[in-house]
Amino acid sequence: MQIFVNDPDFIVEDMLKGFTAAHPEVILSPLNDRVVTLKDKKEKVGVITGGGSGHEPAFLGYIGEGMLDAVAIGEVFASPPAQGFLDAMIEADNGQGVACLFGNYAGDNMNVKMAIQMAEEEDIEVNYVVATDDIASSPKATREKRHGIAGGYFMWKVGGAKAAAGGTLADVIEVAQKVVDRTRSICVGLTPCTIPAVGKPNFLIDLGTMEFGIGHHGETGIEKKALGNGQEIAIEMTKAILTDFEFDEKKKLAVMISGLGSTMLMEQYVICGQVLETLKEQGHQVEKVYVGNFVTSLDMGGISLTIVDLDEEITQLLDAAGQAVGLKNY
Repeated sequence: MQIFVNDPDFIVEDMLKGFTAAHPEVILSPLNDRVVTLKDKKEKVGVITGGGSGHEPAFLGYIGEGMLDAVAIGEVFASPPAQGFLDAMIEADNGQGVACLFGNYAGDNMNVKMAIQMAEEEDIEVNYVVATDDIASSPKATREKRHGIAGGYFMWKVGGAKAAAGGTLADVIEVAQKVVDRTRSICVGLTPCTIPAVGKPNFLIDLGTMEFGIGHHGETGIEKKALGNGQEIAIEMTKAILTDFEFDEKKKLAVMISGLGSTMLMEQYVICGQVLETLKEQGHQVEKVYVGNFVTSLDMGGISLTIVDLDEEITQLLDAAGQAVGLKNY
């Protein structure tokens, strides 16, 4: 494995040093050097998230005006501790409460709930929403157990925009939950990822095969199968999500194609073109398209597809002014 690294055991610290140097609008919290926070705070409901490193630009890249106010940073593929989430809550709190919007993983769930109990002792009101967009991670009958993957972007964007517009904590939680309920994702993996401190892949995908429904940490997918062409893969991903939605009418949709780390933009647009064509053939209207690396998995080769069932409020909030630090247009 050849990567740009100083000491693999301290890659997160070195990343944070570079991130805060590149983006002067954010700082490391004086409370905790694993919490990134906006330098200038607004009087509004605070919005935070947190999670393991290795998914950049998630999670720290979505801090910014109209989006997240603070982010707790974990080790690679590991949840931040409860103290990290608590310190992010403290940083984001302006007396109007804090919305914690995070992915549905066991470690994050446990540590957020512990942090909320600790926040009560600090007189900080916190409520939370978990992203559950990964349709491959649990059957529809147990949808509440599904993991959160690239669909988390829409939860952060919509929740952040609602807070920036003056919404109450209840308003932010309500709209964040609404967009979670209307979001579905699925991933396809072609090559494994490598944790820098380990130095070798943490799972294997044989040449000429793909893993349909793979998780963002290499969790086992729906099936391993022969590698299809781009058109076949895009159609299968799209149909899997539409089947899960079970729409009974034509819809207005947002579509996100996210690379998983080492997937070329060229490949992403190949998949995107067929996804949009398939949705059009089904009679749906695609209002918004996002293509790029939004939530990754270190250097994994693969792609995720996310589809959001839009309504007027979600569309307006997606259109609202805001700038994620990690998605700057230079």
